[in-house]
Amino acid sequence: MMTKRVIDIVVSAGSLLVLAIPLLVIGLIVRMTSPGPALYWSQRVGRDNLEFQMPKFRSMRAGTPVTATHLLEKPDSYVTPFGGFLRKSSLDELPQLWCILRGEMSLVGPRPALFNQHDLVELRTKAGVHRLAPGLTGWAQVNGRDEMSVADKVDFDRYYLLNRSLALDLKVVILTAKKVLTREGVAH
Repeated sequence: MMTKRVIDIVVSAGSLLVLAIPLLVIGLIVRMTSPGPALYWSQRVGRDNLEFQMPKFRSMRAGTPVTATHLLEKPDSYVTPFGGFLRKSSLDELPQLWCILRGEMSLVGPRPALFNQHDLVELRTKAGVHRLAPGLTGWAQVNGRDEMSVADKVDFDRYYLLNRSLALDLKVVILTAKKVLTREGVAH
């Protein structure tokens, strides 16, 4: 889908330019409020199950176990003083615009799995979802975000695979904006 890639490039490049100063400010606040780097580079599974490094503003303490947040015992105890705000506002995700510009991600697609989320990767592969570029947001996120099972996530990802279009992408972006503004569906 060439049009989708052109939109990804234009939106990510434009957003990185417009948000350059706010991104620097957020990075400084992350550094000032907890020890460690401003960015956390997470090993993720992308298109065709190829792994890549995905940046996020660090919202968890340095040394937090590398696992899905919902699998941590007492996940809130790992969140930094500024991290809770970053996660609830989804501002921690903004550095992923770089991955979109590079072509490792898209604005809309299934959220990239952690390298050790074998159950999610396996189910997505069986459903054919692994052929899609992962997204900054996706159909599963606007239909439950942190509140759904792995199987339900894959069902929504498969729906997106079978019904993807620029109209569906626009709907996902609009619903994402609504969910981010209302902080709906954020567990941690």
